[in-house]
Amino acid sequence: MASSILWQPATNPTIKRTDVLALPAVLTHAQAGPCLQQLSAAIADSPQQVVVQAQALQEFDSSALAVLLELRRVCLPLGKQLHIEAAPAQLMHLAALYGVRALLENGDHASAARAEPAPV
Repeated sequence: MASSILWQPATNPTIKRTDVLALPAVLTHAQAGPCLQQLSAAIADSPQQVVVQAQALQEFDSSALAVLLELRRVCLPLGKQLHIEAAPAQLMHLAALYGVRALLENGDHASAARAEPAPV
């Protein structure tokens, strides 16, 4: 199944010249490779501010973290900033368990993830 990646100009007036990349609803090991390939290509052609919209993400495993961390790695040498918006609390909980949450935290998802307690 191919990933559905949206790429459009951001409408957030506080971020200048931004593209929005959207994660698919399902991002597990099976989808990680194609998803990463599409998003990485989009980052190469994007302006300095790159926003990844994670709101649609419903079914995921640690591969979703791997994709986001690799996107961050792609942005760094290009001098681009990666912002993750609307990340599910479960994803951020998983990031905390793996010790990489601080690498992914920024913007609205950080406060949203802290607002919802992680399931036990």
